[in-house]
Amino acid sequence: MTSIPRIDAREMIARAPETMAELRRAAQEVGFMTLVNSDLSPEDVLRVIDAYRAFFQLPDDVKEPVNMAQTGSNRGWGAPYSEQVDPKSNPDYKQVFDSGLELPADDPMANLTCYAPNQWPTQPEAFKEIVDGYAHQAIGVAMQTLRGIIVAVGLPESSFDTAFTKPMTLLRGNYYPSRPASAGAKDFGIAAHTDYGCVTLLATDGVAGLEVQLHDGSWLPVQAEPGTFIINFGEMLESWTNGRIKATLHRVIGSSEERISVPLFFNPNFDTNVAPIGTGGTLLAGDHLERRFRETYLHLKSTA
Repeated sequence: MTSIPRIDAREMIARAPETMAELRRAAQEVGFMTLVNSDLSPEDVLRVIDAYRAFFQLPDDVKEPVNMAQTGSNRGWGAPYSEQVDPKSNPDYKQVFDSGLELPADDPMANLTCYAPNQWPTQPEAFKEIVDGYAHQAIGVAMQTLRGIIVAVGLPESSFDTAFTKPMTLLRGNYYPSRPASAGAKDFGIAAHTDYGCVTLLATDGVAGLEVQLHDGSWLPVQAEPGTFIINFGEMLESWTNGRIKATLHRVIGSSEERISVPLFFNPNFDTNVAPIGTGGTLLAGDHLERRFRETYLHLKSTA
């Protein structure tokens, strides 16, 4: 049976041969891996999860000023049923909170959706500081992981470094409530999808829920305790590397337990050409990402 490669971050950074072989299997065969012993501790993860939990527990009228459906952006709170990642399924019943890299106001790309100003709530206390601090650390871990994966599939280590000077990062808190009693076959915490960008660094509170689709179409549960990260690769990286790295379908059906997860979606600069290397084609990373956002966020679908 297919297993999810478990990678030690220190051995990855040292380019230990056995670890690099497992990285290559993760990239080319599975599309998923777990990462341990990184620069983010279990305490770092629990701190940011607690901050998101405190936010999601607030009454809806307190969250409403940062409701992205009202602000028209992809920053802030996403209420239940505000996203639909699979058009054949019902909108996802989870809640989210999104934040990302902001550029200085005089930057020529500052007005692009993928660099939109963050929408911070007034509660809970220190929410912005905790979330931003975690994001800064997570970006470092994601870049280390990307460099390791690039080496594992036979590309020069620094191939993509210049593409991440203004990364289109999106840090998200996901809140999955107990699966609704009325939920049917088309209802999900998040329906089956591949991630849109390059590398996703996912922290969880330890509650099970995520499932990864295997080659035979079956679904494999993947669970990780705080401090162990689940990492997968997105459509953009699969395209960019001409299929050397695999984007894999995954989903969350939900259960009787509430669950919080924190993915960092790590993507290159808006103007990066992520068309397959060597083909001469053009596909701007930002164009791909904004198209996928318009297909997913219900409030952006109406303005597409």
